[in-house]
Amino acid sequence: MVIKASSAVEIRKLVAALGGTDEVKRDAAIARLAIIGARAVDALGRAYATTTDRTTKIAVLRALEAIGDVRTVAIARRALNESGEVAIAATSALRSLLDSPHGPTATDALDVLVATALDPQLERRLRLAAFHALRDMPDGVRTRVAEALAADSDPKLRSLSRELPRDAEADEMVWQDALEGRLPDDAAALREAAQTRAPSAALSALQKMIDEIRTREASAPRSRRADWRSLRGALHQALALRGSRVAVYDLRETLQTAEGALPTSFLAALHVVGDESCLEPIAAAYARAEPDERWRVQLAAAFRAIAQREKITKRHAIMKRVHKIVGSDLDFPFS
Repeated sequence: MVIKASSAVEIRKLVAALGGTDEVKRDAAIARLAIIGARAVDALGRAYATTTDRTTKIAVLRALEAIGDVRTVAIARRALNESGEVAIAATSALRSLLDSPHGPTATDALDVLVATALDPQLERRLRLAAFHALRDMPDGVRTRVAEALAADSDPKLRSLSRELPRDAEADEMVWQDALEGRLPDDAAALREAAQTRAPSAALSALQKMIDEIRTREASAPRSRRADWRSLRGALHQALALRGSRVAVYDLRETLQTAEGALPTSFLAALHVVGDESCLEPIAAAYARAEPDERWRVQLAAAFRAIAQREKITKRHAIMKRVHKIVGSDLDFPFS
């Protein structure tokens, strides 16, 4: 595949951001790479092969998970040989391939996950991660895995062999209820179901769910609002990974009413799909956030990303309104 020079430069910058310390920029880079898609896979493969930094490797695998390219299997196989979070990230990357339209790729991903879940020589948490990645496996495979785990030497895995069908069905019921506007009492239950379903759900369905969750968040006890807000941010990030702006209005309105820092998923989504209408709300949030320097830095970075994408310069009319909002901070956001 021939990649234009301008695209190659952008991909290099985004891949480089995967190894940075700024979580928002890293998540935004993952979302942007997901939109670029297959053209970025070779660069991601090289980045994985040439780095020893585990955070970078995990970010590369997250980007590959979002892209869902056939070349991911080979990289994920290599990652499974590494311990800890890198190997666990590989199971998520493989999970995204289970419904690949390319039959051999889906089969390869399934085989690797099954082998990982059943391998008694591997660490427990890796086996558990592979097991959970298989929650929506075909019935025949589910039966085979459950039977094998029922005889496993690990009592935890033996117990999971009995829970697998129930968990898969429970997640699906939670998801279907949410699509119809019936949210669960616990945000965590829906977030678990959304992990595997949001990436392929209809965009309009995700938009509707975001609206329902925002209503629930507003009426929830203060101690539980953060959980619903985090779920809403995760759905915004799922939309951003697909380049969709159908819920940008909610990002904008959330900034307008935010009393403090938002989950990084909101900022990552803004980096990728925020538009000109988001700039003044970002500036207003920046002005209100004076004691929180980290939040101000994140807001300024999101502003710059949108301004660059929308070709907003210092002379643009909107910048006059922005500087009225931020007052004496005349270097915002281009410093």
